[in-house]
Amino acid sequence: MKVTIGQFYPTDSPIHRLDPRVKLLGVIFFVTILFFVNHYVGFITAAVFVGCIVKISRVPPRLIFRGLRSIIFVLAFASILNLFLSPGENELFRLGFIRITSEGAINAGIMISRLVLLILGSSLLTLTTSPIQLTDGIESLLRPFKYIGVPSHDIAMMMTIALRFIPTLASEMEKIMKAQKARGADFETGGLAKRAKSLVPILVPLFVSAFKRADELATAMEARCYRGDINRTKMKQMKITPGDLIAMGVILMFGGAIVLTRMI
Repeated sequence: MKVTIGQFYPTDSPIHRLDPRVKLLGVIFFVTILFFVNHYVGFITAAVFVGCIVKISRVPPRLIFRGLRSIIFVLAFASILNLFLSPGENELFRLGFIRITSEGAINAGIMISRLVLLILGSSLLTLTTSPIQLTDGIESLLRPFKYIGVPSHDIAMMMTIALRFIPTLASEMEKIMKAQKARGADFETGGLAKRAKSLVPILVPLFVSAFKRADELATAMEARCYRGDINRTKMKQMKITPGDLIAMGVILMFGGAIVLTRMI
């Protein structure tokens, strides 16, 4: 299975022991700060930061980078758009109406680097945080909005279930594709219309399976008397520890380093 977002890798590491609220805010801050990076030094700094987090988390790098396979098409499409459509004066290559400039090449490199780092950072969140912790963290961060009528617990539960079902549905789709190929289905030849039509035997059973899993999940939750956050308590209370404060300090230092790279 090539999808890593939504999976949890159980192990004992300092990153796994961090408060889920700290990790959620850290990922949001990391994703936001990525859009301020405009120099290769900033991307190198961000890559080194992600590499250090991967090392500390004890998550196998192959498991993290496996998630990039699923976005190869997105990376290629984004790089092509920036490479050929970005305006610029320093022309590097020209063939008829096809024109590549140094500005376009730089924009393509920035876009690819940004997307790769964004996926790696998001994958680290789910790989180092269990679904229960993720739900509690999201609910705690959304709790202030509860006083204005926002159902924080329901939103947190829906987001967690959605993340959890990403690898499940990806695995189900892979099984369906293998079963259809064993029956002689062809998904790789023909034009765009033929390929789109060949996806019907995959999408129909996939949607049926998704609705079936959703119904089974709803039945299981109802059988366990799930009623949202009404009179609901938690076995483990979340507390900010000195390790969480150190982690927040490191994240802020990373943000400061990115700001400094913009001055180069």
